[in-house]
Amino acid sequence: MTNYKIVEYNAVLRNKPALEIIRWGIARADGHAVVSTNFRPYEAVILHLCVQVQPDIPVLWVDHGYNRPATYRYAEQLCSLLNLNLKTYLPKLTAAHRDAVYGPVPDIYDEVELKKFSAMMKLEPFQRGMRELAPTVWFTALRKVQNPNRATLDILSRDETYGTTKISPVFYWTDADMEAYLKQYHLPNEWDYFDPAKADEKRECGLHIK
Repeated sequence: MTNYKIVEYNAVLRNKPALEIIRWGIARADGHAVVSTNFRPYEAVILHLCVQVQPDIPVLWVDHGYNRPATYRYAEQLCSLLNLNLKTYLPKLTAAHRDAVYGPVPDIYDEVELKKFSAMMKLEPFQRGMRELAPTVWFTALRKVQNPNRATLDILSRDETYGTTKISPVFYWTDADMEAYLKQYHLPNEWDYFDPAKADEKRECGLHIK
């Protein structure tokens, strides 16, 4: 897909409902679509949208082993509620093994060690999952309001790292839009989420660097 086509499609998709964007993407996936999740707040929205169009869509989740109990319970709840076709990928080391060898999760200000942590516990299993699932279309819950890097993206992009078309159907949604969707469809949410690979919400862990 050329850059010109990406710009053209983004202009077309900009004002389309999220469900219509997903239908558009699924129609172009030739049976090879995935949606990624980390079960952070509002993830029920993108998962609910995707399973409406393709109920058995593979849901790629990297369980790095450092999730809080509430996040694991949230994941179980959504799997049951939405009958998710969950594809869980684990790091090569358990959290306990990694901590015993390398020490605790790096401090927020230790950029070098945080990058090493992310590469080992999050990026490697994610890359393995993308290789095995080999999607032509990758749905994400990225939104413009999340951090400065994501504000430079758009609904549709070409991800050369994974050789796939990345689609973010709720890219222009606000928190209020997400809340309204959860309320409309009686979906749960979870606010205790923490990503040790990012340390704060303004950082990227490497999955979505432009």
